[in-house]
Amino acid sequence: MTEIRWDRMTAPELKALAAREALVVLPIGSLEQHGPHLPVWTDSVCAHEIALRAAAAVAEDTPIAVLPPLWLGLSEHHLPFGGTITLDHATFQAVLRCVVRSLLADGFKRLLIVNGHGGNIDPLAVASRELAVEFGIPIVVTTWPHLAPKEIGAILTTQPGIQHACEGETSLWLALDGAQVRQDKLAETISNPPPSPPAGMVRFWSFEERAPRTGVRGDPRAATAEKGEAILAAVTTALAAAIRDPLLWSVPDPVWAPGRAQRDQ
Repeated sequence: MTEIRWDRMTAPELKALAAREALVVLPIGSLEQHGPHLPVWTDSVCAHEIALRAAAAVAEDTPIAVLPPLWLGLSEHHLPFGGTITLDHATFQAVLRCVVRSLLADGFKRLLIVNGHGGNIDPLAVASRELAVEFGIPIVVTTWPHLAPKEIGAILTTQPGIQHACEGETSLWLALDGAQVRQDKLAETISNPPPSPPAGMVRFWSFEERAPRTGVRGDPRAATAEKGEAILAAVTTALAAAIRDPLLWSVPDPVWAPGRAQRDQ
């Protein structure tokens, strides 16, 4: 079987993979509270597993290497519940920049980021845009619940999509490693109602405010391993198809190049 994990390859093997114009996949998650029933590394583990499954699905025809997951994200909104370690935005951006510079030095020229944490979505949108233009390589970001929203919605029975420590994420753990789910705590997972701010207004809300008392959004009591496997299958299929889509991997327009506006279109 073709090796897809960066951490299991040797340096010469990775040099050879770079020479084949391989795609590098970086899973990104967080280390944060996931209610009284799920481990704090849920987002990182799920993003890594989905990245590995998609890479395995395309490995026969697509040179690919999956990095170990970046387990630190932007999680300050979870700090009130404990168990959370977070970066700030400037550090997060700097870490990503160092990863991209390292990949370029290693000879790789394409990066896919598979995100598993909602608090990373906006920072990753900005970072990927700026780093792609700065370094001139395609940097594609996806947040895995966005890959198959209709399919996930049809699988879940108490909520329309993935929320936090919810039916969906708990189902994933039951499929991957059921021993990680504290079944005796499921009765304690339902949060008090969140606030209802005016539509169209944006401000910072901690999870103590958004999911009062438990830090859980959604109903994990409805989780099953079968739902978890179905979610993994749907998301893996969608991610593998995206990896094979050549439209994503064109070199970005060098918009900051001197005289760019004077070139023929």
